Amino acid sequence: METKAHIYEQHAENTEWVNRLNFYKDELKIMTGRLEEIATKNSAKDVLAQVEHFQNQFIVQRNNIDEAMHAVNSHEETLHMEIKTNPVAVDHRLVTYHAEEKEMIGSFEKVFNALRNEFIEFSSKWL
Repeated sequence: METKAHIYEQHAENTEWVNRLNFYKDELKIMTGRLEEIATKNSAKDVLAQVEHFQNQFIVQRNNIDEAMHAVNSHEETLHMEIKTNPVAVDHRLVTYHAEEKEMIGSFEKVFNALRNEFIEFSSKWL
């Protein structure tokens, strides 16, 4: 069964998701800086292998943020087009809920939080 929700509710969720994704992007920059600091202070092979692991994971997560941001912005554009085509009673109209985007954001955050915790544990040993 197709779930429906108000346009303004979905717009509010989209705005919140974009803000959270921007926060994660900033957090990746901070973690990358810390990783560079660890790499310059430690030249042991096992440490450098972990550094490379985190570099790769940060790249993957940057790409995931970009994909999620694109999905949310595309849905936001769909909402704008819906309003433009039929501006009457926008406050009360229901449209198909953006469940895919919600699932994408939820999955991303779960993976990102696990990576962040793993990185905090690693960096606490080597900083």
